[in-house]
Amino acid sequence: MQYLLSAVLVICISAICFVFSYYTPHLDHRVVALILLLTVSIIAITFDILPVLFAAVFTAFIWDFFFIPPRFTLHIGTTEDTVLLVMYFIISMINAVLTYKIRQMEKLARKKLEKANAIKLYNTVLNSLSHELRTPIAAIIGASDNLRSLNDTLNQETRLELISEISQASLRLNQQVENLLNLSRLESGFIKPKKDWCDITELIHNVVKRVEENSGRKNIHIHITPSFPLFKTDKGMLEQVLYNLVNNAAIHTHSSSKISVHARDQADVLKVIVEDNGNGFPPGETIRVFDKFYRLKHTKATGTGLGLSIVKGFTEAMNGEVKLDNNLNGGAKFTILIPGETSKITV
Repeated sequence: MQYLLSAVLVICISAICFVFSYYTPHLDHRVVALILLLTVSIIAITFDILPVLFAAVFTAFIWDFFFIPPRFTLHIGTTEDTVLLVMYFIISMINAVLTYKIRQMEKLARKKLEKANAIKLYNTVLNSLSHELRTPIAAIIGASDNLRSLNDTLNQETRLELISEISQASLRLNQQVENLLNLSRLESGFIKPKKDWCDITELIHNVVKRVEENSGRKNIHIHITPSFPLFKTDKGMLEQVLYNLVNNAAIHTHSSSKISVHARDQADVLKVIVEDNGNGFPPGETIRVFDKFYRLKHTKATGTGLGLSIVKGFTEAMNGEVKLDNNLNGGAKFTILIPGETSKITV
């Protein structure tokens, strides 16, 4: 196919040059040589070495036969044109080889960079997950061992406390695994939203309830426009986005800090704001918080750094956008804007 495309391109360019040289006396065979050399250079940027060498030989033949006087013969009239033909052939061959070598070097450099990035990502995943997965697993093993070995000597209060510890550790472990699966879905590039009618009010209350149960927070406030219409979107994606935002606020703020969730409908655009009155984000880090595995410097809170990257990925998959700002009075403010269809029925 590359041989065929090279031949077709060379023939088309040569035919155009032949027509113009026939009707325009100023377009002599020396100018045509430069045009054909440019054609070989363009082919060399795209194709492999052998089709490029073929194009170089083919253009040299066409230039000699159709353009160098006397035309329509391989005989060359002057010594100057003979030197020009030889130089053309040598330059086109060198151009083809050098361009091919440059492309090979670029491919090799790209492979080395991809390998280095893969190793870096692998190390980052291990460092990020070693603690986040090991801690809940250790809590589950320790609590379950105590229940099994000391079951007869434990009172009801201690037993319930151990069961609660297992439940919380299991939820934490499940969240980390879910984040990894969501990241895998985003990296695959095949994720597509499955839109259906969704009760935003119910969804937000369910998300807040989950976060409060997992974190023990009771100061998450919900502000939703009265008579909120049904919204057509991917419920699973939106729920994961809101959960990660609210849970992230619960993890990175003091237990006494206030967390608020606002939702309103603006002309077929769902606007959700998750904000807190904590310390906010340091200057210069608001841009990087959506990067995979990125965690704030000098932070005591644990995490894999996947939550906000999943928020950004899922929001963009729903054709929306997410913005982060620091409130003037302190704290962080995440704004989600997702276009969609709203129903006339309100809830």
